[in-house]
Amino acid sequence: MVQVTELGYFGIGVSDLAAWKQFAREILGLQVVEEAGETDRVYLRMDYWHHRFVLHASGDDDVAYVGFRVAGADEFGEMQKQLANAGISYRVGSLEEAEERRVLELMKLADPDGNAIEIFHGPLIRANQPFHPGRGMHGKFITGDGGCGHCILRQPDPEAALRFYQALGMRGGVEYKFGKGPKALLLRFVHCSPRDHSVAWGVPASDKRLNHIMLEVDNLDDVGLTHDLVRKAKIPIAIELGKHANDQMFSFYFKTPSGFNIEYGFGGRAATYQSEYYDADVYGHQGLF
Repeated sequence: MVQVTELGYFGIGVSDLAAWKQFAREILGLQVVEEAGETDRVYLRMDYWHHRFVLHASGDDDVAYVGFRVAGADEFGEMQKQLANAGISYRVGSLEEAEERRVLELMKLADPDGNAIEIFHGPLIRANQPFHPGRGMHGKFITGDGGCGHCILRQPDPEAALRFYQALGMRGGVEYKFGKGPKALLLRFVHCSPRDHSVAWGVPASDKRLNHIMLEVDNLDDVGLTHDLVRKAKIPIAIELGKHANDQMFSFYFKTPSGFNIEYGFGGRAATYQSEYYDADVYGHQGLF
């Protein structure tokens, strides 16, 4: 079975591009890149890739698309067959669409809740342009084989969502269970890389498709520094500092200019590749539910 190998990039629709540029630089520590002739968007870097995020001035204030990588052209072709056999509709993007994303090939599809999903291979790597954080950092962002992080998406039909992401080659299942019986709250997590999870769902529904995006750093002090910056800027903290039980991430959550959350974390463990569940976090994370 062909598998996607990492969560490669996000597209975000925003209503206040200037606020997002300041937030990305001064709070998150991402590098903001503006390309000539593309006045309706900006790119955010966190490593050698051309970008990991695209901010589109669309006014949506929600996720626009999520991009998953396959290893190469052969896997890109095999994935098309795999999707067709699973009854999942897709469209192979044009050369112009692929170039817009800075990839060699691209296909477009949607998950059961209508979230726009893109599958690609061959991202543009700017090896001659080192990443420069937007503000001082003690360390760097963790990407590599784990991709750029993870996200929680709205999914009103959790079983249909699981079938869809399994068709992309992901694996996983319930990792948190709150309560007992048929009314228990089940949070499902799937992964496509060594990172414990790439996509999750099951958080009580909101008016946004995107609950949060997680960014991971390799130095604990950067979580503390970011927490101070968030408090100084009076940005609402949605979930306080704490440690998750499933991925062992020490993190906190805070609001973006678009209203969804960023989780900023350190110390996540690799996927166990075995099923287990939790009914509480290790400590902290006040405000989780």
